[in-house]
Amino acid sequence: MYFREATTKDIPDLHRIRMSVKENVLNNPLLVQEKDYVNYLTKEGKGWLCEIDGDIMGFAIVDAVKNNFWALFVAPAYEGNGIGRKLEELALDWYFKTGQQSISLNTAPNTRAEMFYRSSGWKENGSTKHGELIFEMTAKNWKHKMPNDSR
Repeated sequence: MYFREATTKDIPDLHRIRMSVKENVLNNPLLVQEKDYVNYLTKEGKGWLCEIDGDIMGFAIVDAVKNNFWALFVAPAYEGNGIGRKLEELALDWYFKTGQQSISLNTAPNTRAEMFYRSSGWKENGSTKHGELIFEMTAKNWKHKMPNDSR
């Protein structure tokens, strides 16, 4: 597994992964378009990806302007191999090094994603009008999560 920053050249593969997931499926695929990826990767945030044998199998993107963890997706065949955890770590380490104090995300209830975020120390902080759960991670909780590492 090789992890690196995502670039705009990676967008077709990132979108392929986003459309392949079995949970948190977009009801309307037009809700996420190329311009969204471009904006987050070049202006408002940053992204990371995981390659295996030259193929992209997962990615994460954070929006440092809206303080939002915009995306964390792993190709279904590669779930459960630690890719999501490493991508989360890369994204949150970078985000909190920018001086931000908290970040949020939304996810559907009763999903593996909900369990993933809870197990990472994200705290539930309400719900959206569409019933998605809102989670928040603070810099303090992220640093405290793994006190013996290099953060």
